[in-house]
Amino acid sequence: MASEDLEEHYQRGSARRNVGEYDQAISEFRYVLERRPDHVNARIGLGLVYGFIGMFEESLVELRRAVETDPDSVDALLYLAKTCCMLGLYGEARGHFQRILELEPEHAEAKKQLSYLAAGETI
Repeated sequence: MASEDLEEHYQRGSARRNVGEYDQAISEFRYVLERRPDHVNARIGLGLVYGFIGMFEESLVELRRAVETDPDSVDALLYLAKTCCMLGLYGEARGHFQRILELEPEHAEAKKQLSYLAAGETI
């Protein structure tokens, strides 16, 4: 399978996700992942779509797999951390935001989210 073909499917999946065509997005991302399970961005895309449609356990599975595949992917860490926050998994989220800051010490979003988490602990 040519990598250009997989990239086209990934791009179509992203485009479908962006316009709310989630079933089509899932199909495109799965197509990529069946052929290349280590495609981090397709894994992130699939995890996000699952979250958008309320499949939260599946979303966590996919986003965690993305981080396992590439532990230095700031995007994977950020989406996983935000999903954890949304689901009340604050300890896990904090760890992912801290990892982002290890990779990019000036990452504004991670700093902001950690300050929100810290503020919540004092309430």
